[in-house]
Amino acid sequence: MSDWPDGALTEDRLLDGRVTLSQPRQGLRAGLDAVLLAASIPAKPGQTVIEAGCGAGAVFLCLLARVPGLKVVAVEREPRLAALARANAEANGHAGQVQVILGDIADAAVRTLLPRADHAFANPPWWPDGTVPPEAIKAGATHLGGNDLAAWAKALTLPLAHRGSLTMVLPAALWPMGSAALAEAGCGAQAMLPLWPRVGQPARRALIQGRREAKGPARLLPGLVLHEGEGWSAEADAVLRGRAEIGWG
Repeated sequence: MSDWPDGALTEDRLLDGRVTLSQPRQGLRAGLDAVLLAASIPAKPGQTVIEAGCGAGAVFLCLLARVPGLKVVAVEREPRLAALARANAEANGHAGQVQVILGDIADAAVRTLLPRADHAFANPPWWPDGTVPPEAIKAGATHLGGNDLAAWAKALTLPLAHRGSLTMVLPAALWPMGSAALAEAGCGAQAMLPLWPRVGQPARRALIQGRREAKGPARLLPGLVLHEGEGWSAEADAVLRGRAEIGWG
């Protein structure tokens, strides 16, 4: 990884070691959110999926470990992360299935490069304002700047086939914003799945999904409790080890 100084990267394992991930030591590091998002994407073998803001590739690598034969087209605007995502795809044996496009998902020129897809997904920048982290890579991953959620949702919906799914992981507090963004992009039949830290505690994260041109009422699902006692809940542990997926009811 010549673009990174010595010691700038760590090598981590996800899904009980099935995924090897090189990622920056400093800044926003992939982990729980990436695994949960990947487990919630309703992809089938042979389909095409699109990811926006792929970072080092944690989400699409976890998805590929669960669903064989996918074609992945990922977009990443930070050149070093895009190169790292390509290297991670190769290291995990998926080089022939993954295309990483360098660019911003909200850029019209980038959108022309996206193929027709069955599913799209993202862990988008979260906050429209507030204190920006000092690390440039982390700031780009957490703060929207000029690219709001509506722009991301629209860009990811345009290449979707009829009833193709768009799934995002967001802070639970941004659920109304995410729902509005999906609706504006033309994604209906929405569902929100809270990620509860423990039973009785407010959700900090949520998965939200809509389908292009779909009709139907919005649904609030029971969600997933992450911790019990001193460790993970049985349901969360199965997902984190790659033994189960997250269904949408």
